[in-house]
Amino acid sequence: MIPSPHQASRRNIMTASLGLAAAASLQVAPSAQAASQSSSGAKTMSSSTITTKDGTQIFYKDWGTGQPIIFHHGWPLSADDWDAQMLFFLGQGYRVIAHDRRGHGRSSQTATGNDMDTYAADVDALAAHLNLKNGIHVGHSTGGGEVARYVAQYGGADRVSKAVLIGAVPPIMLKTEANPGGLSMEVFDGFRAALAANRAQFFRDGPAGPFYGFNRVGAKVSQGVIDNWWRQGMMGGAQAHYECIMAFSETDFPEDLRRIEAPVLVMHGDDDQIVPIADAALLSIKLLKNGELKVYPGFPHGMATTHADVINKDLLAFFKA
Repeated sequence: MIPSPHQASRRNIMTASLGLAAAASLQVAPSAQAASQSSSGAKTMSSSTITTKDGTQIFYKDWGTGQPIIFHHGWPLSADDWDAQMLFFLGQGYRVIAHDRRGHGRSSQTATGNDMDTYAADVDALAAHLNLKNGIHVGHSTGGGEVARYVAQYGGADRVSKAVLIGAVPPIMLKTEANPGGLSMEVFDGFRAALAANRAQFFRDGPAGPFYGFNRVGAKVSQGVIDNWWRQGMMGGAQAHYECIMAFSETDFPEDLRRIEAPVLVMHGDDDQIVPIADAALLSIKLLKNGELKVYPGFPHGMATTHADVINKDLLAFFKA
């Protein structure tokens, strides 16, 4: 039945009112000042691509003004995984930038260059294109490995001021003679087999289970978060995702960590089922010259999403210190 104009008008008003109420309840900007900064920063919001030397297009978002924060996402996601941080720090007066790693999201679905050295070189190309100075680089999971490699190789002079590793893969995930506490190759072979057999289902099972800790008793499950993870994953290329498993699991980062001069905040949940803390953050902190470790009891791998209020507050304190 087609509603009358009067009914349609009332429905529009009610819908708009509910939308405004929901938006207000999010409280992304914690103060009137932050809201004003967000409004001003929105005038400079943009998204675009750069083309690297090998012809790969790298998609990025670049919002706001001020000191730049560069966010590096995990596998197999995209820049969109940082929404809760991008909005918050835009409201705090920072310039926030996030890119889709090659083979992921809206960047080229590459058959080559799906390794940490190339990922770091792509970030360097983006930083040069945007003329980024005094940047703060924040990486989650695979993105944490990307940050370690980038800062170690390209972070000299005035390019990097600080770095953050959240649930990050360094020093190395794979079990080796030098890393007896790591995960066995069978774990990562299982990832590859599941991706090749049914990537769409694999990308449902991860976020619905261990990634966000939704498989824990009493967990508050968000179907929207699960669906958003799946959406981001399925945007990327299957071949690039497949090869990235080797990149995040077998790349050795100890020398990168030792070379970093900038202050580094290492954040990790002690219930991280994807990158277990004992063989990641607790080892990385011992290799850093100027590192700070924060352990979050009961927090999962995807804690920047599930506990964004806590993570954002601690990030802000580190940035301002």
